[in-house]
Amino acid sequence: MNRDDHDAQWRPDDRAAGAESPMLRLFALLERIAAHDRLFSLQSLCEDTGWPKPTVHRMLQQLEAGGLVRRDADARHYSTGVRLRRFAETLLVNNTFHGARHRVLRALVDEVGESCNITAFVGGEVVYLDRVETAAPLRFYLHPGSRVPAHCSASGKIFLSQMSAAQRARLLQAAPLDRFTPATLTDLGALEAELDAVSRDGHGLDREEFLPGLVCVAVPVPPSTPQGRSGLCVALQAPAVRLPIDRALQWLPALQRAAQALGRIESDALTEPPPSAAPPTPPTPPTPPPPAKARRKSR
Repeated sequence: MNRDDHDAQWRPDDRAAGAESPMLRLFALLERIAAHDRLFSLQSLCEDTGWPKPTVHRMLQQLEAGGLVRRDADARHYSTGVRLRRFAETLLVNNTFHGARHRVLRALVDEVGESCNITAFVGGEVVYLDRVETAAPLRFYLHPGSRVPAHCSASGKIFLSQMSAAQRARLLQAAPLDRFTPATLTDLGALEAELDAVSRDGHGLDREEFLPGLVCVAVPVPPSTPQGRSGLCVALQAPAVRLPIDRALQWLPALQRAAQALGRIESDALTEPPPSAAPPTPPTPPTPPPPAKARRKSR
């Protein structure tokens, strides 16, 4: 498989790549591996970073020992490890912009009258980053941190549709299309046709495919950078008896407005000024003048 077009856009953060700190160099290598969902060989990482092969090999050994990267079955290719993925999930759930995102989600629920959530794609699954429940008595309880399969969720279909064919095939080989309800898509051809519709229409649907009686509509949050792809989705969930899927689609404009607002929050997070490498040195207080000598009294 040829490298993604985005690969040519990637460069390690200048502060990390040029720094003498071994920790920052390790971080720059992790940044490279995590930037794209594909496998990397030792040679490709050496070419991308310009670092000597023994150096990169030693760094990969350190990262693998810490669970931050893992080797593929052929033992020659590397990808993100379980520990790094958990770290990313925790960061997404608990970052400092959670309050701003939650306010957008609360306003959306007030408008549509149904439960809504913000999701990300971590470790091949859809993870709920935040959720606001409707006040209606009939509802499905799912809390932040919940995980759902990608192939039978509205947000998951969006994330899958954004992948290259090779990335998607590798993921679906590792995660079979399990059936959760009679409506779950378990045929790969049917799922691919559904993902084509998601790419065309700009939204994903869950027609009682994960839980019986639950429907969902999701839209992607705009990417934070022009070259990036969406890393988040915002979705509406409701009991089918109260909000059939055709009526749920009427709330697409509200979902899209919320997605735009969330996209602005994520962009603002990227444009925050970086912290200084060291705190500023406090000014030196002025030296007090020496005490005046006491005069002797004349006799």
